Amino acid sequence: MHTRIFKLPLGPEIVIRPLRHGDTATIETVFDRLGEASRRARFNGPKPKLAPDELGWLATVGPDNQVLVAWVDGDPEPVATARLVRLGDSAEVALEVADAYQGRGIGSALTRLLVADALAAGVEEVTALMRGDNSAALALLRGVLGRLELRFEGSDTLVRAPLPGCC
Repeated sequence: MHTRIFKLPLGPEIVIRPLRHGDTATIETVFDRLGEASRRARFNGPKPKLAPDELGWLATVGPDNQVLVAWVDGDPEPVATARLVRLGDSAEVALEVADAYQGRGIGSALTRLLVADALAAGVEEVTALMRGDNSAALALLRGVLGRLELRFEGSDTLVRAPLPGCC
């Protein structure tokens, strides 16, 4: 994917670029812009900081790991990341949006791009693992993917969504 510029319906213009493989500074910057509740929701529990191996994994980009980064016009630091990890004909999606920018459509824009790329690559379903009380992430995925299949695993929810035309 190349750099893209979007005007959000609920916010400012954003620039979306692919993450460079190994760019841990960008991952760390977005993580640092998440409050405690956002970190807990994203990582399914308390997460005061990222361990070095987690940071390295989150900055891994390759044929099966795609990571997008969003910047908002006028803000010099990245405001969001979203990743798609392909596992055969399935792909897991995860994203982080800085607290100050949540609710403006950035996560939805990133997720739509990742899903379009997944469809083009022959992926048949998208999955996500989230805390059972993460209603914002559930609403985002429902808005982008439509019908969702939910399976509850303790305090977590496994979300599965077949992609159009495949399942």
